[in-house]
Amino acid sequence: MNNEYISQITKELNLTTKQVQGTALLLEEGATVPFIARYRKEATGSLDEIAIMTIRDRLDQLRELDKRREAILKSLEERGQLTDELKGKILIAETMTVLEDIYLPYRPKRRTRAIIAREKGLEPLAQRIFTQDDTDPFAVAEAYVDAEKGVNSGEDALGGARDIIAEWVNEDQNARAKIRELFLTKGVFRTKVITGKEEDGIKYKDYFDWEEPVSTAPSHRILAMRRGEKEGFLGLRVTPPEEDALAILESLFVKGNGAASLQVKMAVHDCYKRLLSISMETEIRLDTKKRADEGAIKVFAENLRQLLLAPPLGQKNVLAIDPGFRTGCKVVCMDRQGKLIHTDTVYPHQSEAGASEAAAKILNLCKRFEVEIIAIGNGTAGRETESFMRKLDLPGKIQIVMVNESGASVYSASDVAREEFPDQDVTVRGAVSIGRRLMDPLAELVKIDPKSIGVGQYQHDVDQGILKRSLDDIVISCVNLVGVEVNTASKQLLMYVSGLGPQLAKNIVEYRNEHGPFRSREELKKVNKLGARAFEQAAGFLRISDGENPLDRSAVHPESYHIVDAMARETNCSVVDLMRDENHRNRIDLSRYVKDSVGLPTLQDIMKELAKPGRDPREKFEPFSFTKGIEKIEDVMPGMKLPGVVTNITAFGAFVDIGVHQDGLVHISQLSDRFIKNPNDVVKVHQKVNVTVLDVDLKRRRISLSLRKQSEAKA
Repeated sequence: MNNEYISQITKELNLTTKQVQGTALLLEEGATVPFIARYRKEATGSLDEIAIMTIRDRLDQLRELDKRREAILKSLEERGQLTDELKGKILIAETMTVLEDIYLPYRPKRRTRAIIAREKGLEPLAQRIFTQDDTDPFAVAEAYVDAEKGVNSGEDALGGARDIIAEWVNEDQNARAKIRELFLTKGVFRTKVITGKEEDGIKYKDYFDWEEPVSTAPSHRILAMRRGEKEGFLGLRVTPPEEDALAILESLFVKGNGAASLQVKMAVHDCYKRLLSISMETEIRLDTKKRADEGAIKVFAENLRQLLLAPPLGQKNVLAIDPGFRTGCKVVCMDRQGKLIHTDTVYPHQSEAGASEAAAKILNLCKRFEVEIIAIGNGTAGRETESFMRKLDLPGKIQIVMVNESGASVYSASDVAREEFPDQDVTVRGAVSIGRRLMDPLAELVKIDPKSIGVGQYQHDVDQGILKRSLDDIVISCVNLVGVEVNTASKQLLMYVSGLGPQLAKNIVEYRNEHGPFRSREELKKVNKLGARAFEQAAGFLRISDGENPLDRSAVHPESYHIVDAMARETNCSVVDLMRDENHRNRIDLSRYVKDSVGLPTLQDIMKELAKPGRDPREKFEPFSFTKGIEKIEDVMPGMKLPGVVTNITAFGAFVDIGVHQDGLVHISQLSDRFIKNPNDVVKVHQKVNVTVLDVDLKRRRISLSLRKQSEAKA
């Protein structure tokens, strides 16, 4: 463990050395973030997952910085350029930017104008001019005229000398730092439409003649400008006021008004226009892209968390429909465990005869399979199918629920779907996915690439490696927060459990298929290759609802079972009695069980679990329906007040499904003022809301909505 890393992170995050050191040690040993946050609170001082991930990521960054530092030192040493002074500067560089600035003058280069000038022997002339004494540069330059070297005149010699000076200015660490700061504080994004691309690039109309400060540009606009440039519709530049940049460089390098200083001034101007401005623009574009990526990924990750933790319907007999006009509606029936038990196709939208036959089939299936709820995909023909279903005289209290089917088609064509349903076509798999994501969104959505679920913002434009890590963190966090029933979970769900992964998840399913349901957590140790370390990491997050030990259905870790047994003995009752009766639990003095390895945080968690073993942290499912008769965008009129479901949150607003196959946008100006600081404090993905229609643009298929109260809007 690197103590310098620990010290630096402790200062940066305002934590104690013990917290950072304990977390780093657990990470080094292979512990997962959920395991550390849930079961090692004594070691971390009860740090949450976000703090643990921040420490993990910062450790990675510092390792990467040191790795680059070592590579630079090795390169310099091999080329005989490493001095004690240079090595000292490299060793104390705290950021990658500073490190690269130090290395820039020594970095192997392609053949530049300055290199060519040096080859002509002009560096002494450059050095003489750079001193800016009273020497006449034109007179001195004459001594360097040499036709064989390609220096045909004094002006040629001065031009070469200026090229060398320009390179010195470009590679000066202080100059780069000051110009970088100028770009960050006074730089401006400027976009122009490419001539002739006005019609094809109409979606970028807002950026046809646009400028915005670098310091305040939000992530979504930075990514939009870059995408417009990438697609060939926009020209994009990032520049500060040129006069400010030149003034900074002149103040650093030009020492007076003499002839030599004039040559240096010319070199400085050339440096900025030809070298430094381009270098800085590239750097700032990368820096702002990174900043925009972080913003977009943060929004995406939080949206994904909310979607994965959407309220589950639970175990119900479900009839699920993947709607369609021409190809009909694919119908599947599933039992309370989500097992596919029947498939069919109905054609309610083609003719009266087809509608009549479809009605008869649906009613028969509902009776035959004791259907408790009907799930309808919200894609093409979704609202029309819902309208048809609501006209039927359905038996009992069958509810009809519209389900967001984003990603269902991706799942249906995936290897996962083919493995689950090798004998079914994609339409059946899609219908099953719609039904199952109503029963348990988390268990079903983990089978789909998060980028295909439809809650991102420019997700294909951001750094894909960072995006994947962030989204994986969210999926892992959600899966372990909820817990996984080991006897019914799919391989895809199990692989996200702390300490498992694809191979162990597969081995668990194979063991379950061969030996039947697990009867205890202890039995997990019999699974092939599931060793002590994996068991320690995973056991607390795996549930066995009807296991031999009542604690197996809770989040109490097996390593703490002996504590609960001792508590039961102290109160003269069984563990089951302890879980059922609050009076027994109230008699327990937790201080009696505090030890070096087990503190109050863990004991308090145990007591919470005994009170509500295996509790699901997700909210209770509540059915939702759209406004009857509002089924397509043409039905929507300004002034309407409509129920809707938030489908996506971005930096510029929230998208809401109002049931017309086209989500409306609630711009940030039509949300609470708090949204600008933290969008997810105001609305959440999958939240039910009531919106007011502000405008409908049929040509561009856009709907503008508001969530502000009338009093807010007037104010």
